[in-house]
Amino acid sequence: MSAPTVTSVTEASPAARAGLVVGDELLSLNGQVPRDVIDFQQLTDADDLAVMVKRANSTLPRLVRVDKEPGEPFGVEVSSAVFDRIRTCDNHCAFCFIYQLPKGMRRSLYLKDDDYRLSFLYGNFTTLTRFTELDAERILTERLGPLFVSIHSTDPELRSRMLRNPKGATSLRWLSVLLNGGIEVHGQIVVCPGVNDGAALEDTLAGVLDSYPKLATVGVVPLGLSQFSKEAEMRAHTTDEAAGVLDTVTEWQAVYGKVLGRRLVYAADEYYLLAGRDFPGARHYDGFPQHENGIGMARAFADAFHRPEKKGPGGVRHGFFASVDAAPAEGYRAPRLPVMPAGADHRPITVLTGAYGARVLGPLLAQHPRRDVDLVTIPNAFFGGNIGVAGLLTGEDLARALADLPKDRRYLLPDACLNEGRFLDGLTLADLPRAVEVVPTDGHSLRTALEGTSFRSACAA
Repeated sequence: MSAPTVTSVTEASPAARAGLVVGDELLSLNGQVPRDVIDFQQLTDADDLAVMVKRANSTLPRLVRVDKEPGEPFGVEVSSAVFDRIRTCDNHCAFCFIYQLPKGMRRSLYLKDDDYRLSFLYGNFTTLTRFTELDAERILTERLGPLFVSIHSTDPELRSRMLRNPKGATSLRWLSVLLNGGIEVHGQIVVCPGVNDGAALEDTLAGVLDSYPKLATVGVVPLGLSQFSKEAEMRAHTTDEAAGVLDTVTEWQAVYGKVLGRRLVYAADEYYLLAGRDFPGARHYDGFPQHENGIGMARAFADAFHRPEKKGPGGVRHGFFASVDAAPAEGYRAPRLPVMPAGADHRPITVLTGAYGARVLGPLLAQHPRRDVDLVTIPNAFFGGNIGVAGLLTGEDLARALADLPKDRRYLLPDACLNEGRFLDGLTLADLPRAVEVVPTDGHSLRTALEGTSFRSACAA
């Protein structure tokens, strides 16, 4: 077990007043060793802490007294979310995107977790195949929700085959335990053509109604397939198959509506694009509970673009992260590169996005009164396959496209491409051949940029 290490201290906070500094290892809090930031938050909520600290330039720990009020923020951020050991995934799913990454990328991108704590903290999906009675007891006692569970199939044999793990046949029993204990859980079905679509998808949605009707939502999303996949069984959806998935989801929404009084299941935006169908209205998404899973994003974006005064989707709370002051930004849900309006700029504009984003933005830009706006689709040559979401664009592909574009324009890029200032391939904005403005990935921000407001990123400030 590693001790949490302080990475930042809030000015004038109890931690700052006690003399804690960046680099301090916090070995214990009131005599207890925290396993993760969930423990850490609960322990630091107390008043008058006794913290055992090991300073970077010292060999011996020392006791630091921290005077604070109960519930007052402690005032530190620590280096990781889990201090013992992240529970890694022991499944070998043919559709897992991590297996489809090329060699040579950042080591952190290859970490496969199946840890309920990261589901709680950041919204990562877990299969529950490494779940235990102690985990269930902790979740039910501490009310750790919402959680996010990968279902894929409710047929034990098919689920075991998809996960390539015999535990996949039985691990959904824990889903029943959590739901019956009143924990909010959101499910996901990754649909692989020829594997769990068609009749198998019908059976899964029937199984949800029979066994897991207390699920908050279920998202149905398509398989993402890169050129690096070595799985012959995996292939992209055809147009007819995408339409079939939408029809199935629509039929089951009606069934759930009659039986449960709510839609429960929602299809990913990609299905509407693949099938060539219009996106449903905002009311269809019931508050956008799976917005961050690519479900309703396009509708929310378009509505915010047309009505920038309208508040964006509330959606699912992304785990406990919002209330754990110490938790670091981790994973693909980490905050993007901070940006802010930085004055007026009325040069012609080029909007850069991926293949799917272009199909959403094209009609919006065509309706905007400004006529000097171009839309450039960046093919994802890095990943290839059917990867078309803007969030998986790499610096390498962007640099190749920008090199052939004129200099005297504003280039707008959605912040979904960046994580802590870096693209997935490790490049930064400084590696691009043209200056690029990073714009928050929402309709209001794009509308603001088109109306002449430029954006400045934190790294360029």
